[in-house]
Amino acid sequence: MDIFEKCRNYSTARDVQSIGLYPYFIPLSESEGSVAKYNGKSLIMCGSNNYLGLTTHPEVQEASREAISRFGSSCTGSRFLNGTLELHEDLETELADWVQKDQALVFSTGMQVNLGVISSLVGRNDYVILDRDDHASIVDGARLSFGSMIRFRHNDISDLEGKLSRLPTDAGKLLVIDGLYSMEGDIASLPEIVPLCKKFNTRIMIDDAHAVGVLGGGRGTAAHFGLTDDVDLIMGTFSKSFASCGGYIAGDEEVIHYVKHNARSLIFSASIPGPNAAAALAALNIMKREPERIERLNQIGLTMRREFKNLGFDIGNSETPVIPIIIGDDLLTLKTWKQLFDNGVFVNPILSPATPPGRQLLRTSYMATHTDEQIDQVLTIFEKVGKELGLI
Repeated sequence: MDIFEKCRNYSTARDVQSIGLYPYFIPLSESEGSVAKYNGKSLIMCGSNNYLGLTTHPEVQEASREAISRFGSSCTGSRFLNGTLELHEDLETELADWVQKDQALVFSTGMQVNLGVISSLVGRNDYVILDRDDHASIVDGARLSFGSMIRFRHNDISDLEGKLSRLPTDAGKLLVIDGLYSMEGDIASLPEIVPLCKKFNTRIMIDDAHAVGVLGGGRGTAAHFGLTDDVDLIMGTFSKSFASCGGYIAGDEEVIHYVKHNARSLIFSASIPGPNAAAALAALNIMKREPERIERLNQIGLTMRREFKNLGFDIGNSETPVIPIIIGDDLLTLKTWKQLFDNGVFVNPILSPATPPGRQLLRTSYMATHTDEQIDQVLTIFEKVGKELGLI
């Protein structure tokens, strides 16, 4: 058997391309945050993770320009060797203070954070416990570890308790969950999870990639519930609210020290360039200085959830500015995406197996910089397309 045989036989994407409904790898010619352009056509961007709209903020852009003049375009080495800049350490100090933990450690991407942290902490005879809706990077980090992976039904506290109760009492245990679930916009049931983890001697790591800048006044899920001291590790990325690229883990000093010297994805990857670190730091400063951005973002989320419901769309259990339009069929989801796109709204179609059968959806997400006029236009287009396709 030729190992490339599977490549020759793979036809799924080409089949969708042949009927004009292929929704991926769309080359945007420019993006102004809430507006993007494709083939000269303007689209209201409702498919980005640029929650605070900071990618085009003059202060963020200027910080990046200054850093490229000072540090160049690349660090050309890992954090472990020649790739640590003063700027990285400044960013780590500010991040730790923001999420109210002892120390933080910056990685090259958010995915590398989860790969490196989970695989370095979870060893043989240990257990890593995951929500079934956890991000793929969490699952892959668990797979890379030498421990056993246990998964519980999404936000099902009864199922989690049953799984934890059957694990050896003397084993090391790490629960890793998303804070804000990126597909359906719901929030982890942290007030119920924390007591269970204490009962069964289980450490907690939260992936706040989509929650920082959104929940808890921007500090994330634990702050949202007032449970920061009860969460051991907080992970985040720079590719959402921080308007950059990279990621971080924050926690107690001795844990961060261990991860720094054992996480392979940190040790064997080049560090983020100075311009990326500077952009993230500038975005964090704006986040601290302008809480009204976070308030505006969440007000837009509240408005969109209410109006989508009033129109008759199924938005699941969303509690945030990440709002799914649940359709439940691959082809109908693609048709809806295409009609929205043709009418000037950019959203993301999520199909099986990325979501369970029957939960195929359009993932919509909003920014603090969306104007009231843009929001009204999006709702008008959704109503038009929804009626045409019989969704409402």
